[in-house]
Amino acid sequence: MSADAAPSVLTLVRGRAECLRNLMRGLAGQTLRQHELVIAWMQPEPAPDLPDLGCPVRHVIVPGERMPLAAARNRAADAASDGLLVFLDVDCIPSPTLVAAYAEAAATARGLLLGEVVYLPPGASAHDPATLDRLAQAHPARPAPPASGLRPEPDAGQLWGLSFAVAAADWRAVGGMDEAYDGYGGEETDFAARLAATGLPTFWVGGARAYHQHHPVHVPPLQHFTPILANAARFHARHGRWCMTYWLGQFRDAGLIAWDEDASAIRPIRPPTEAEIAAALRPDALFS
Repeated sequence: MSADAAPSVLTLVRGRAECLRNLMRGLAGQTLRQHELVIAWMQPEPAPDLPDLGCPVRHVIVPGERMPLAAARNRAADAASDGLLVFLDVDCIPSPTLVAAYAEAAATARGLLLGEVVYLPPGASAHDPATLDRLAQAHPARPAPPASGLRPEPDAGQLWGLSFAVAAADWRAVGGMDEAYDGYGGEETDFAARLAATGLPTFWVGGARAYHQHHPVHVPPLQHFTPILANAARFHARHGRWCMTYWLGQFRDAGLIAWDEDASAIRPIRPPTEAEIAAALRPDALFS
């Protein structure tokens, strides 16, 4: 892929219409215009009044009550052109160089490409990158990206679904994401593990910054308790190790499950109550 080849950008949406509009405004200001935007709508119909990007915008409707994240990414990839696929979460505003940085990285090396995501505080509504850079905070559990170029990442499990890129051919070679991961959690970690098993390397990409728009989060994510347990068990059965260990540890500490990293299975004790789920909501928290 040449350095000036324009990638396809793909995003998934359920609600979050204003976040999507902010994402699209960011795409409208790219130093390298994306070839297209593919929006996988996990809702009955697209939102109205979307900005004009000056490039094709493709719409795909993906049914499913339980956040069909794997299926939505697969349908978006199916609808996209061949070339580099840039997956960007609907909560993210791309910095002006994001598309160009991913394109240049793909021209330099074949691999799974990871971009930096920084987090905006509640009420941040600016769109100029200088203000966003001043307001945003780095996630304390994520490594800093290189200032420019590529840095090899030995752990493909660093993939976070908020921002990453991969060639369409490599996506298809492993069959995309496993749609047996039903609902929230684990599907992108499984995808990264299957890619790594083919020998495809992982890289951090300098200049591919995205700004995560604030929304309340549950700490821990008790609203996804059932799918997280099921998807963690599916991942363990396939790979012989656990994913989402941070969340599983939080569930254990809350007395909801019996589990540790040496366990062969998760033993549910009880589901969270509605009151516990409500109490876990953190309106001002930046990080989950």
